[in-house]
Amino acid sequence: MSKITAAITGVEAYLPEYILTNEELSRMVDTSDEWIMTRIGIKERRIQKGEGLGTSDMAVEAVKKLFKKLSISPEEIDLVICATVTPDMQFPATANVICDKLGILNAFSFDIGAACSGFIYTLVTASQYIESGRYKKILVIGADKMSSIVDYTDRNTCPIFGDGAGVVLLEPTTDGTGIIDYICRVDGSGRKHLHQKAGGSVKPASHETVDAKEHFIYQEGQAVFKFAVSKMADVSVELMEKNHLRSEDIAWLVPHQANLRIIDATGKRMGLPPEKVMINIEKYGNTTSGTIPICLWDYEKRLKKGDNLIIAAFGGGFTWGSIYVKWSYDS
Repeated sequence: MSKITAAITGVEAYLPEYILTNEELSRMVDTSDEWIMTRIGIKERRIQKGEGLGTSDMAVEAVKKLFKKLSISPEEIDLVICATVTPDMQFPATANVICDKLGILNAFSFDIGAACSGFIYTLVTASQYIESGRYKKILVIGADKMSSIVDYTDRNTCPIFGDGAGVVLLEPTTDGTGIIDYICRVDGSGRKHLHQKAGGSVKPASHETVDAKEHFIYQEGQAVFKFAVSKMADVSVELMEKNHLRSEDIAWLVPHQANLRIIDATGKRMGLPPEKVMINIEKYGNTTSGTIPICLWDYEKRLKKGDNLIIAAFGGGFTWGSIYVKWSYDS
């Protein structure tokens, strides 16, 4: 019997309509288009507007589009896993809320929080359920409403992040495509450089924490950049070597969209020309758990069955990882 692997059989995304440009940001905080483009490479980002709308609402819209595209119903889904660091609420899981809003009744669901590596961790986790032979259709979602935890008076963090959601459908295959291999890593000591100071059990919300702006993203940019450049590239090269892949064997690098310089450094380290690197950071910014599925959706029409993809990410925690995927369908 041929080995069962988890194949990505469809991808969709949802981006909010409102576009926050660098020009508008420069009227809110001491920054400029030139400063942001030189250091990060972001021109604009999408922001979710509307009373009572959260991360689940963006994810629901992405999944609705996927259901329509693939002509599948909510009843067919076995499992839903959502990668997010901006859940609708502390509990229940945002994945539970998504299931309720979509009428997904025959599945169980849960969230994974691994910051910008969240989608990679979630995709790896979901693949194990497929490979076990027990589950046939799994929704893997990456979604974040980063605007809900961004301090728009902090010029160092507010230009980086945007809102968005992406989703892939995982199904079993025996044709040699799908998720072939992966490497995931973590260094918890890195949390001091990138975290949210308050709101957890160590430092619950209070008037003092709100007044001190401790519910926003805290990031030490230089330290994070240094780790991200080395770790994201290292793990991608390690995965290539492990699977005897040369740069000419790779069709695409699918990198987390955090910083254009980090993306460029990873591609160069892998020996890939710029035209083999998926980049959309300029128009969407860093949507955290959403960047990789949104990239796949953005480039879907260019993908061909059998293409070798290396998916790579680095995030708070510190977390990082890389996945080797052999693409499973022609768009």
